[in-house]
Amino acid sequence: MSDTVSSKDIIGMILAAVKKIEANHEELSRLDGATGDGDHGTTMLRTVKAVEGAINANQDASLKDLMGKIAWDVMSADGGSTGPLLGSFFMGMGEGVADTDAFNSEDVAKIIIAGVEKMHKQSRAQIGDKTMMDALLPAVDALKNADAGSTVAATLADAAKAAKEGSEATVDMTAKFGRARNLGERVLGHKDPGSVSMALMLEAFSESISK
Repeated sequence: MSDTVSSKDIIGMILAAVKKIEANHEELSRLDGATGDGDHGTTMLRTVKAVEGAINANQDASLKDLMGKIAWDVMSADGGSTGPLLGSFFMGMGEGVADTDAFNSEDVAKIIIAGVEKMHKQSRAQIGDKTMMDALLPAVDALKNADAGSTVAATLADAAKAAKEGSEATVDMTAKFGRARNLGERVLGHKDPGSVSMALMLEAFSESISK
């Protein structure tokens, strides 16, 4: 397995996430039906369609510029709070892109970390609040703690594992944001759909590079 990936590979990671959400959007809405409006899957599907459209329309753009274009298209999609959050994620990813086309594991980690950190400024949620951040913040910790010299595939696998574990932990949490916070203990026993969608995206990133 190569120790570096190209811009094309990183775009492939994002397109893999698009396909993963497309394949799971009905399940995401089912999960959201237990604690929210039941439309999270539909919202995520609209969001990833905007991502895919931006990639198809800007094939000659640099990776940094492409991330910015994705961000604006996502924020322009009618996705409620999800659009601005994921738009900020892609905007941050663009800001984290190094001036290279041979990205090592540290470079890839910096891109994802920059995306989550920008998104976190919008969200304000912390681990334990039963939100997307329950998947993303553990993934960031895994990326920051990756062994020096680790392959891109291994680093992303660790991040995906942390995101999935973080999402699964939301089963035992009450919510502090969104409609779910009004349901109190009735949300116990249900995974947060936003955390599941983020875990799926990280899983897709990992799978794309591991192929």
